[in-house]
Amino acid sequence: MQDKKRLPIHFAPLQGFTDAPYRNAHESIFGGIETYYTPFVRLEKGEFRNKELREIEPENNTVQHLVPQLIAATPDELRKIVALFLDKGYTETDINLGCPFPMLARRHKGSGILPYPKEVEELLNTILEFPDMKFSVKMRLGWESPEECLALLPILNNLPLRQITLHARVGKQQYKGTTDRNAFETFYNECKHTLLYNGDIASIEDIDRLLNRFPNLSGVMIGRGLLANPALASEYLKGEKLSRSEMLEKVRAFHTLLLNHYEAHLQGNDQLVTKMKSIWEYLLPEMDKKLKKKILKSTKLETYRTAVSEGLK
Repeated sequence: MQDKKRLPIHFAPLQGFTDAPYRNAHESIFGGIETYYTPFVRLEKGEFRNKELREIEPENNTVQHLVPQLIAATPDELRKIVALFLDKGYTETDINLGCPFPMLARRHKGSGILPYPKEVEELLNTILEFPDMKFSVKMRLGWESPEECLALLPILNNLPLRQITLHARVGKQQYKGTTDRNAFETFYNECKHTLLYNGDIASIEDIDRLLNRFPNLSGVMIGRGLLANPALASEYLKGEKLSRSEMLEKVRAFHTLLLNHYEAHLQGNDQLVTKMKSIWEYLLPEMDKKLKKKILKSTKLETYRTAVSEGLK
């Protein structure tokens, strides 16, 4: 067991879930993560959003390795966001070419830019202007077709990228349907960069199967699988799963850290309960359905606390 290759685990950024308090609490209680990523920073009408600025402030982040992510459609947008990151002291950034949400995709952001090789080339060539910043890319197989990522390989292979993370779906699928590992394999065979796999990883066995099929993978990026089982990365690295009592103890500690933080920073009962309930959309899917429903239907803080206490017994 000790000789088995262990892939580094990267925590995918998920808007509305993996904010700075969540990342900090996750590393403190569960750990096992090589790199955390911020949800993407973007420009809206030429301005940064205050919420996203708070997310990248170094004093708000305690994790050992944090990479801010950006989303942009034009070189000018990319330049402005990279300048912000450099100003905040970051030396690495991840470019989002994978977001599947139609509102952004229609503006040729995220996976919406993938069908347009000239636009991708123009956008990514901008990284050559920033020798002090290391760049990586997170992308999908395409917007409509896996052929789109293959058409981009000559562009990607010629750029000085730190790594590429490929989510094995097209953008139009969003998070539905199955991942296309055959299409991933075609990209994997031709990609000259360090490559990470992303998409539908929910267990140690899933990671082992990926490594068996793709022995040259340099890591995996997990999003929803870690929201459901925050211990997945540490369990994988140790080669053993937590007992039910160990898991519940850690979830209680994790929940307490988050609740204490949000209670100190959010205004009013409604905002606090709404925020706390969001973590239960994915967390512990094996929990008794009635108990989970009780948590998700809570409207008052005391009702919520009671429901969580029952659910974590």
